[in-house]
Amino acid sequence: MMNILYIHTHDSGTYLQPYGHNIPTPNLMKLAREGTLFRHAYCAGPTCSPSRAALLTGMSPHSCGMLGLAHRGFRLNDYSKHMVQFFNEAGYETVLSGVQHEAPQAEVEMIGYQKIFKREAESFADHRSRDLYFAEKAAEYIRNKKDGPFFLSFGMYNTHRVYPEIDEDINPDHVLPPLPLYDNRQNREDMAAYITSARIADQCAGMVLDALKESGLEDNTLVIFTTDHGIAFPFMKCNLYDTGIRIALILKYPGNPCKGRAIDALVSHLDVFPTLCEILNLDSPEWLQGKSMVPLLNGSAEKIRDEIFSEVTFHASYQPMRCIRTERYKYMKYFDDDYDRVAAANIDDGPAKSFLLENGLLDRTIEREQLFDLYYDPAERNNLVGRPEYWHVYEDLARRLRAWMEETDDPLLSGKVEKPPGAVINKRTSIHPGMRNPEDLE
Repeated sequence: MMNILYIHTHDSGTYLQPYGHNIPTPNLMKLAREGTLFRHAYCAGPTCSPSRAALLTGMSPHSCGMLGLAHRGFRLNDYSKHMVQFFNEAGYETVLSGVQHEAPQAEVEMIGYQKIFKREAESFADHRSRDLYFAEKAAEYIRNKKDGPFFLSFGMYNTHRVYPEIDEDINPDHVLPPLPLYDNRQNREDMAAYITSARIADQCAGMVLDALKESGLEDNTLVIFTTDHGIAFPFMKCNLYDTGIRIALILKYPGNPCKGRAIDALVSHLDVFPTLCEILNLDSPEWLQGKSMVPLLNGSAEKIRDEIFSEVTFHASYQPMRCIRTERYKYMKYFDDDYDRVAAANIDDGPAKSFLLENGLLDRTIEREQLFDLYYDPAERNNLVGRPEYWHVYEDLARRLRAWMEETDDPLLSGKVEKPPGAVINKRTSIHPGMRNPEDLE
């Protein structure tokens, strides 16, 4: 049986070298050349736990139960449907090195990993040393593996905030802030710090990939690289714009007929689980909601889906929204009564956020429904709701979004979704996402 190496970062979106950005990540660039790069891959929810839970169960966040963040008290409905337990049943040794976000860290055993490399977070000087430690543990495991197939999850904290000090050879004067952020020194320095963090992630990924090559197991290992959602800047992470839901996805495996190429077809994180089942010749569990990407890889189909869906219910604050994205169009809708107010706590703290707070962010308003023609407006700035020439598109996408919510028993159809007992969320009036001030919490 083929081994599985699952490498994942925090909050990277597509801001990596293989996607054309001037962000030096040579190890991921090499992986893209050896594998297949998906140019239009999207997460099922642009927040940490919902995104990861969706990929690892093959179900939308509201279907698998992960409507918010695991460290704030949200859980899967059924951990037996986690990919790890599926591979346990299939005879794999399942191993975790580093970050996971589908269960509270103190209760990580509930996921089902047979082997977990642990060390208290407080014992690390910074996130760089933490990721390097777990990269070495993953590499050591691979080098010493002698028999039996493995499923190894290597998760990194980078590129999550707080970012490290900017590398000396990165001059913020020559860095471009990500659109749609304003080009000023504050935002250039913030992006320069992100680039430094991305370098660390690439270094750690390279350590694990080098160990795979040196071990002699590369020719019998399927490698997945991805991230959870968009980068932790305003209008990105925790938003349904493409800057929030578009993600990096690279797949490498022996005999891949699409090696070294890019695929433009729409795919979702939900499609990873059924793809693994088909490549590995394992029966797919009945609960999967995604579609196998194998037809794209072997050239038997130009597309496997007409649309992807993505969602937010809880992040730091309650802010329910849903979207449908086709190749050309995006329709998104906010469902709460406070939809028109910015949920500032759902934006990670950092220089880019501070700049906008100083310049009227809390006075901005949000339109409940938004429709974009991505061929003409890939930046998603021109809302077409109410335009007569797009009325048929609006009606079609609104109907399809509603039908998907009904088919998947979305709890939003019954009104406001209450947080589970014991979960912690911020008030919509909170400015910062911290959990230490009781006055900010519901």
